Amino acid sequence: MQRAVLIMFFAMSMIPAGDSAGKMMTSTLGVAPVFVAWSRFAVGTILVLPFLTPGTFALFRDWRVWLRAAILACGITSIQTALQTADVATVFAAFFIGPMFSYVLATIFLREPVTPVRSVLIVLGFGGVLLVVRPGIGGDTGVLWAVAAGMFYGAFLTMSRWLSGIGTPIALTFSQLSISAVLLLPWGLLHLPPATLPIAGLTFASAFCSMLGNLMLLYAYRIAPATKLAPLVYFQLIAAVILGWTVFGDLPDTYTWAGLAIILITGLASTRLR
Repeated sequence: MQRAVLIMFFAMSMIPAGDSAGKMMTSTLGVAPVFVAWSRFAVGTILVLPFLTPGTFALFRDWRVWLRAAILACGITSIQTALQTADVATVFAAFFIGPMFSYVLATIFLREPVTPVRSVLIVLGFGGVLLVVRPGIGGDTGVLWAVAAGMFYGAFLTMSRWLSGIGTPIALTFSQLSISAVLLLPWGLLHLPPATLPIAGLTFASAFCSMLGNLMLLYAYRIAPATKLAPLVYFQLIAAVILGWTVFGDLPDTYTWAGLAIILITGLASTRLR
């Protein structure tokens, strides 16, 4: 179990690290967010090829797999757009509306049981997101893209539960990466940045860190129960704060700190109930 926890901490650090590399491209080098999203999927597809399992390509006959990948493509493009103007910690805090939205969708479409305690925690967590976003009272409008990304991610999580039995985790990962790369290809090619060494390095770092984080996440879930590892997903928020401070010199304001605390507390409490 201790090894799985260490792997989870590493994985949850790599995911915001990949997004931080994407932010460096969009906010300082003028790279279009849609190119960052497309390149992440394209490079990720290549990186996961050695891990393919038999039956992977059979998944492509299922229309639900294509819809799931399209939702993910919209989500990653949205979060890269958010990172262009907002700091990493704030974006990740707003992004965590995703698990809350997934809970609502799962109760409606997957008929998962509703409990009063979890419902209250979801409402409180949503209040924490509102503290971060602060619509109409001085919040960064770019954070609205993070909320949109979270909504897409919530739908993606629900569809992942729906399709969890049709293929291995690696097969599903490859399908979402390759299909998303194909769907975003026209926009990625339309927004090709200059072929410079910094852009090339950050493009690879963004895709590699994201892919490594997600692969380590899959590995951790293979050696330890999901119910014990689920709370560690919220370490992404802590990693995002640390990366935002060390890389970009950004620290959340008072309202965002309060929102982060509420999201962490309600999220951890919710995962302990599962």
